[in-house]
Amino acid sequence: MADNTFYNEILTEHNMRPLYKHKLPEANFTLEGINPNCGDDIILNLKIEDGKIVKGSFEGSGCAISQASVDMMLDLVIGKSKEEALRIADLFLRMIKGEADEKEIEELDEASILKDISHMPARVKCAVLGWHTMKEIFEKHDADEK
Repeated sequence: MADNTFYNEILTEHNMRPLYKHKLPEANFTLEGINPNCGDDIILNLKIEDGKIVKGSFEGSGCAISQASVDMMLDLVIGKSKEEALRIADLFLRMIKGEADEKEIEELDEASILKDISHMPARVKCAVLGWHTMKEIFEKHDADEK
């Protein structure tokens, strides 16, 4: 990591003062995501209107990486369409696998600080928990519509 202090500041900020960690009673999509390896457990709440994520939140507990990652994810996807949110999620997951280029990684804003997580295999599932949970929400929604 080029700037470990910057990494730690962003991770700490999103973990200690998350913008999106609260209940969201008006959510119309909710799904629990669990990482059995380390006990991370989140409930992702999305309010989607006309195909757009208008509000989002999460609840639960877990390590600093899982909590910060889902907070950063919500910062990126609120205001986006389902398709755009899924594109961003795929980009994040490709970044974690080391398959995204620098220009793509820049699109992830603060979430890009997690790009070196791939060098810490035990932490990868922590970083991707919220992202996989969001993808599952959309997959479940699509299956329910059929």
